[in-house]
Amino acid sequence: MVDDHELFRRGLIGLLEERGIEIAGEAALAADAIRLAADVGPCVVLMDLSMPGMSGIEAIQRLAAAAPLARALALTVLADDQHVINALLAGACGYVVKDAPIDQIVEGIRAAGRGESMISPRIASRLVHRLREPETVEATATGGKLTPREREVLELLARGLDNSEIARVLYLSQHTVKNHVSSILVKLQVENRIQAAVRAVRTGMV
Repeated sequence: MVDDHELFRRGLIGLLEERGIEIAGEAALAADAIRLAADVGPCVVLMDLSMPGMSGIEAIQRLAAAAPLARALALTVLADDQHVINALLAGACGYVVKDAPIDQIVEGIRAAGRGESMISPRIASRLVHRLREPETVEATATGGKLTPREREVLELLARGLDNSEIARVLYLSQHTVKNHVSSILVKLQVENRIQAAVRAVRTGMV
């Protein structure tokens, strides 16, 4: 469990243990959590998103390399659409808000352990509606300018892979992948990888 608020962290750990959830470790900072996850190999990492230093979203992205078998479940007070989308695109298998009933948090953990996904019901329907909204920019036409290779890179980027991982999958150099990503950002008229991934998912490009 990763959360910088010690009282919340310790209190929730106690509630989870009462319900049969085994806690393999705990951390207050994302960087410490990544190192700990690499050492203990947990099934599920319960990740807060707002912490000093490295954010939970960045930690979720890095977790895939440090502990490939661990599944990240976001547990946060942040319930706005953008944080939900960013966390899921970073690789989180689910998203649960901190004020959810304890049984809902437990179910989110158990779902993650089974390889399934769970989003707090009160934000799930809103998220689906948001993803189906058309972009103000005609993204479909813009996306049509992507080369076949750029579309492959974009698909892997939307799955949360970093440049080195994309390079391994596509048998390319990291420099080549970096160039493709830069070209994708320009063509999609976005500023960063997360925005590119969100646009790709929303418009059906991937």
